[in-house]
Amino acid sequence: MGMFVRAFAYMLSHGADGLRQAAEDAVLNANYVRAGLKDLMSEPFGDRPCMHEVLFDESWLKATGLTALDFAKAMIDEGFHPMTVYFPLVAHGAMLIEPTESESKASLDLFIATLRDLALAALRGETERFDGVPRHAPRRRLDETRAARNPALKWTKPSA
Repeated sequence: MGMFVRAFAYMLSHGADGLRQAAEDAVLNANYVRAGLKDLMSEPFGDRPCMHEVLFDESWLKATGLTALDFAKAMIDEGFHPMTVYFPLVAHGAMLIEPTESESKASLDLFIATLRDLALAALRGETERFDGVPRHAPRRRLDETRAARNPALKWTKPSA
């Protein structure tokens, strides 16, 4: 219920004109990110405008031996929340980026520049940059196989 209340409050606070502007800004921001990365990253459904989120896939990483997950984890060390990976399921190795309507051009430019730097490093074969990432986050990379086989279903205080 809380999700509906927040969404409704957001709509009411913006009004009809403001809500339309927010939606248009979200679409503009997603297409701006797409335009800034499309020469390096692959678009699974071709070069066409997107709506409020841009979808890339990991096929451009194939020759590097890296995956969408490696790329996403490297973003954490660069100070960015990683994109949604492996969803939607219609794109193998999906890399879904959804910039919000409130992002400034400066923040989008920094985001694009950071992703371009990571992409170029991957394409140059600098795979050591992606080994064991994230290195600077409070939690390191999880062993996903172990986590799936032995899920921690009860919270325990971390050891010091």
